Parts: sequence; C-alpha cells; structure tokens
Amino acid sequence: MATSMIFDLVKDFADVLEVMPREHPRLRILKLLDEAIRRDVHFIDRHPTTLFQCLWNTCWWYDCPEAAEHFNLSKRRGTGPLPWETAGRPSSMLLEQWRANKERTEPGFHWLRSLRPPSLNLDSAQVMVIRGKMFVKGVAPSPDGRFVASWGDGIRIWNAESGEELLWIVGHQGVVTSVAWSNDCLKIVSGSEDKTARVWDARSGQELLRLRGHENCVTCAAWSGEDETIVTGSQDHSMRTWDAGSGQELLCLRGHEHFVSSVAWSPDKQRIVSGAYDNTVRVWDSSNGQELHCLRGHEHYVSSVAWSPDNQRLVSGAWDNTVRVWDSKNCHEQLCLRGHEDYVSCVAWNGDGHCVVSGSYDKTVRTWNATSGQELVCLGGHDDRVEGVAWIGGGPRIVSGAHDDSVRIWDTTVDHEHPPLRGHSDILNSLVWSSNGQCIATGSRDNTVRVWSAKTGRENLCIRGDEERFVGALDGEGRCLVTVSYSNKVQVWNTAIGVELLRCGKHEGQVNCVTLSGDGLRIALGLEDKTVRVCDVQTGRELVCLTGHNDSVCRVAWSQDGRRIASAAIDCVSRVWDATTGKCLQIHQDRFGVEDLANGESRGSLVVLAQHPELEVQDASEHPLAWLGQSTLLCTLPGDRVFAGAVGNYFLLVALEGDLHQTTNGNQ
Repeated sequence: MATSMIFDLVKDFADVLEVMPREHPRLRILKLLDEAIRRDVHFIDRHPTTLFQCLWNTCWWYDCPEAAEHFNLSKRRGTGPLPWETAGRPSSMLLEQWRANKERTEPGFHWLRSLRPPSLNLDSAQVMVIRGKMFVKGVAPSPDGRFVASWGDGIRIWNAESGEELLWIVGHQGVVTSVAWSNDCLKIVSGSEDKTARVWDARSGQELLRLRGHENCVTCAAWSGEDETIVTGSQDHSMRTWDAGSGQELLCLRGHEHFVSSVAWSPDKQRIVSGAYDNTVRVWDSSNGQELHCLRGHEHYVSSVAWSPDNQRLVSGAWDNTVRVWDSKNCHEQLCLRGHEDYVSCVAWNGDGHCVVSGSYDKTVRTWNATSGQELVCLGGHDDRVEGVAWIGGGPRIVSGAHDDSVRIWDTTVDHEHPPLRGHSDILNSLVWSSNGQCIATGSRDNTVRVWSAKTGRENLCIRGDEERFVGALDGEGRCLVTVSYSNKVQVWNTAIGVELLRCGKHEGQVNCVTLSGDGLRIALGLEDKTVRVCDVQTGRELVCLTGHNDSVCRVAWSQDGRRIASAAIDCVSRVWDATTGKCLQIHQDRFGVEDLANGESRGSLVVLAQHPELEVQDASEHPLAWLGQSTLLCTLPGDRVFAGAVGNYFLLVALEGDLHQTTNGNQ
C-alpha cells in the first residue's frame, strides 16, 4: 500500500458506512475495521505493511473467545451480550482467515502480535487517534468542524474526518503555547514562549502578523466575534488587545497577580474573561480595559476559562481538581463540578450551552450537565495528562490532546460500556522476567504487584499493599518474587498463592535493584551506597557485602551457576565478583549487559530501537523486522521473541511472528 493511500481508505470506509443500510449483516464488521484503522492511521501511513498487524491487535481481540479471560467481568455494567457472546460472524474469524493466507503466501512476513487486548476496546467512544512525531500542548477545532489544530513543536493542521496532516507551521522561536481560529476559519493566532503572538494564513501557513509587546511567554490568545480584535494573555501577568488587521496594540489590561493562563471573549464582544495562577477568574470591559469583577472560589491555579454561547455563564477549570460554573452578570458561583482526580487543565462549552467538557491530568476527558452538574461521560484512553479539549462544531464530537503526544476524537453519543481490562490502575514502575521466560512480574504506583503469563498475557496473581513497591526479581521458575518498597523494605513472596515468605527489613542505603540466584536461595541487592549485598532468602541474613564501586549500583545479575555476580554502577563501570568470597574478579567499562558479564559471554539477540513515537525491532544484523506504534521501553530474554513493556498503566506484551530466516516486503 503506497504512502498516503491509507487516508483514501479511511475516506472510502466513511463513504460506504454513510450509505450502508443499518440492517446490513456486514455493517458491524465494517464499523470495527473503520475504527481500528483510524486508531493507527498515521502509524500505518509510515509503515504500510503493518495494516494487518494493527487490525489483528484490535479487531481480533474485540470478539475472540480468549478475550474473556483478560477482563474483570465482576465489574461489568449492563446485562447485554459481550462482543465474544454476540451472534453472527465475528471479526476475529475474518482476521484468522487473513492470517492463514498471509502465512501461506508470505512465510517471511514479520509482525508483532499483541498477547493482551488493547487498553481501550473497539466499539467505544474513541473515534480516531492522531499520533505522529510531535508533542502536543493543546488542540483547537476550526469553527466549522472541518479541521483540528494542535500545537507544541509548531502548529499542525489536521483533517478532522480522515486524520490526515494538512499543514505544519514552523516560525516561532520557542514552544507554541496556544492557538485560536478566526471565526471565518481562514486565519489562526498563536502564542509562544518567544514572547510573541503571531497570525497565520490557515491554508498556506504564511505569517501575516507578529504581535510584540509582552515581556514574557504568551500563554493564550482569542479572537473577537467578528475577527476584528485579538486578546492575548501572558506570564508577565498582563493581557493585551490588538487590532487584527494592523497588529497595533490597543489596550494593556493589568490586575492579575500571577501568570495569565486563559482568555476568552464574551459572545457580544463587550467583555473579556481571564483565568490566572493567582487562583482568580476576572471579567474585564473590552472597550477600556477596566476590571469589572474578580471571581474567587478556586483554591489553586485557574488553568482555563470559557464563555457560554448565550453570554450568560462562565466556566473555569483549576488545579484544585474542580470545574466551576459562574453567572456572568453577578459573577456568583452556580456549580462546583467534582470528579476529576487531578488538576483540571482545560474546559469548553458545547454549541447549545447545555454541556461542559473538561480535561485533566488524571488522563480523562469528562462531560457535565451545565445545569444540574451531573457528570455525563468519562472518557479514558489517553496515556498521560490531557492538555486540551474542545467540542467539534459544537458537538457531539470532542477533540482532546494530551502529553502522550496524541490527538483523539471522541463521539459522546456512544454509550457502550465494556468491562474493565484486568491490570494496574496507575503507572507501572518496574518489570522483570523469570529466567525461564514463563512469567513476568510488574510493579505499579497503584500499590499492587502483579504476575503475568508470558505465553498468554493472563494475570496470574495480584499482591496488594499499602505502599508503592517495585519488583526486583523472579526466580528461574517464577515461583519466588522479590519486591522492594520505596521505604526500602525488601520482601520475598510465594507467587503460587501470594503469601509473604520473608521480610528482610529496611536497609540503610536506597535499594536500586534486586536479583535472585538461579536456585532461588540468595538475593543480590544493588544499593545507592555503592555496595552489592548478598542475603539468604530463607533467613534474610546478609552473607557477603561487595565493595569497590565508586558510584551508586544500578544493575546486578547472577551467573547461571550462581558462582558469580556482575554489577554495574551509574558511572558505567561494571564489576564481576565471586558470589561466595566477595572478591572482585573483573572490571569493565560496560561493554555488555551485566547478564552477559556474569556468564562470561556476549549473546546476540533481537534489538528494539525506540524511535519516537514508535519502536523498531531489528535482528542481530540490524535488519528491521517489525514496528510497533507505541514508544516505550521493551525488555525480553536473550533469544526470545516475546517483548514486555509499559504504556502508562497498561502492561504491553507482544510476540514477534514470522520466520527469522526469511524476509519479505510484506505488501498488503
């Protein structure tokens, strides 16, 4: 498939789905395929041979019988049939037929098969994911809903229907912090850390005006209703209005006592609302710059403000985790919307003023009834904090941008509830394999440690605690697990039943890394105090202390026979030790991994290269074999073809498929 043809395919799907009768037997599968392609459209555009991989890893997992084992069915909402219980031809059967055909006709075709369902199932409110080699500080749809602007490393304009990138505008000398569309959709204004605001032609990207006057970063900008005037806010604590035709500064509005974070015009153009890091929302007369009202109520930085379409109300979001609705005339607080679990970063009204949408550092997008304050929808899918959110064309679709460097489009009318995926509820902090490759253990900020099957991706064990721990080591058979808490408590667990076998107590130095000997009888701890300490698993008694490193020890490994230990410090010096006497046998400038040094060899294996926003798997001769559309650290065992990693709180497990002795172009 030629580059950019994927966007033609997206359009073809949209055209077919628009005219296909609702009772057509293939409508369901076509809608799933359409949604799956839109999730990975930019990754497929860069790597056309991954079309099958992307569809398998979403559509196959949607309704295959194996999916049931990965979801927490006890938290299921509703009584309707789940996808794998639905009558009719499943999409998994279509993918299995496609796979069989590819393996028969392309024996050298390599791809990465996910061993777990995706973090967000198909048939959800998420319509499209736009992900590229960019970082995202915010999003803004054009007033007509045809385009979406995102910003950070410049300004990018996207087709809101297909996700195709139409324009990349580069010109600011610093990070772009805000973008706003003119009401005729022909121009955009941007603010930047370079202390300027600039006006651009939204079709060609040509710079039309440069607005100078602020003395610090320009954080926000907005157009007046008839595109005659622009208002900007800055970290210099001021706002300024500008003639949108000439660029002349008209007014300088002062009153905030900290960074101005957000500005908006009233629909009648008579007033301006601003939010700032002084915890206040302020309303100003746009004709003379006089401050009319100061709204107090938020208990932390105000990050975002917006005016309702009917001119009657204001909404604000703040770092006190709340969204507040205010009467714009008397400026009394009408509602305080609570539900977000972290800072609220952005807010917006829908077209009729009945709903508000908010984005948060808790990685969710939420919609609210602006009259009752009821939370209507909570959209989870971003892997990091949400930086920007807005309604497209007034609704019902929403666009969001996040620190995970993605732009996502959501349909708020979709109300399908899927049972939650088993796994961690907060960011993973550690991951370790058993030496036989059968099990993987993960630790997380959610105070749990989990053990997974490396063959099926199923969760075998969950150990809960009252503090965050990272996993240090699994024994050779995956039956014994060592964890270390951030209070330096070392514990040994029986993974078959989740019972604590030993608590070694707290160490004086911070424990950086842990590993078990192959027989599971000894633990080697790498400490911040530059030592490696060997302890007995059954008693917790320290057997030997290895001293000699000149910096904090960050990695340790046992030889297969248990006679040697290799350790590496953050100064890149590695040492090999006699595990019984503690004598240092060798010193190396970290040529190989500590596992290789411990066993006295260097073993060639598959190589994973992180090339934001994706990964590339290469063979030992650096030949690319497959790609993954997620940028994360993956680890595997030497000679193995299964890779494990983490994307936020999602445990990622993929297997490389295909004959390594053959290669193919893999044309779709």
